[in-house]
Amino acid sequence: MNIKIVSSGCYIPTKVIGNQDFGQFDFRDENGLPLKDNNERIAKKLQQITGIEERRYVENNLTTTDIGTIAAQRAIQNANIDPETLDYIIFAHNFGDIKHGTIQSDIVPSLAARVKHNLKIANPSCVAFDVLFGCPGWLQGVIQAYAFMNAGMAKRCLVIGAETLSRVIDLHDRDSMIYADGAGATVLERTHDGGGILSVESASHTLEEAFFIHFGKSYNPDLDKDTKYIKMYGRKIYEFALLNVPKAMKSCVDKSGIDIKRIKKVMIHQANEKMDEAIVKRFYELYDMEMPEYIMPMNIQKLGNSSVATLPTLYDMIINKELENHSFETGDIILFASVGAGMNINAFTYQI
Repeated sequence: MNIKIVSSGCYIPTKVIGNQDFGQFDFRDENGLPLKDNNERIAKKLQQITGIEERRYVENNLTTTDIGTIAAQRAIQNANIDPETLDYIIFAHNFGDIKHGTIQSDIVPSLAARVKHNLKIANPSCVAFDVLFGCPGWLQGVIQAYAFMNAGMAKRCLVIGAETLSRVIDLHDRDSMIYADGAGATVLERTHDGGGILSVESASHTLEEAFFIHFGKSYNPDLDKDTKYIKMYGRKIYEFALLNVPKAMKSCVDKSGIDIKRIKKVMIHQANEKMDEAIVKRFYELYDMEMPEYIMPMNIQKLGNSSVATLPTLYDMIINKELENHSFETGDIILFASVGAGMNINAFTYQI
């Protein structure tokens, strides 16, 4: 019995925010002092490092649950299944529903429960719960679904990754330019077909790294100190990721028994183009290989970093042949990997 992704769906917000749209922002440092560089130079540096040219934000009337529901509906429709047959709905996010113009996160009931309600699923045996695991949340949701199905506890699971980071960014912090909104969903099934998930890997580094990404006050000292925004220590994250993520990826591949040369694509969380390239390059160095051309699909240039949504969105785009120079064929071996707040790392190998 194999466990496969049988369908996917995503929601890409319609509001396009280019780097030039940050031109009038009042960026400060952590001490509240204005940055020395002008905003044009700041945006140029950001693009050189992260690859981000533009990102997507949700319209004011939408929440994380709303866009997660849309992605879920599309995945269910593409799978051509009755939603009543779902055993689990696993919703990965980090900040819940934050309505436009408010600052309070709403996670009761869970976002998974809300999606189940929106899908009008009556079956009480369809269990809905949320996963808060930083940016690797969707991937961890897939690993949990895999574990449930391997244990005989489920035959079909819906895993959603959605986030509206535009609602939790500090507009006085240049790091806010990285973040974006989006949603992706996948349906997984136990099947007798070939392929599927071959191996998994997860880790949480919390002794010294737990607060590398955290909630903190605005860099504008005139704003309420009790209102919190997403913050990160970029250099520490970069160094941590380069040291630990390639090793986790290698461990996952080695567990699968697959020859490294058979990997067709490395699907890595769209966090930062330069960092992702460095991670994948170092991963191949562990096998005394150079990083192959076209091995690492990227959509961060146009979609930014939408946290848990980056991987399922990227997968859906490739499945639908919407990403130049990238495609999947039956039998291809794919390596998924992610890193984020926690600090958490995970990966799984997958055969199309």
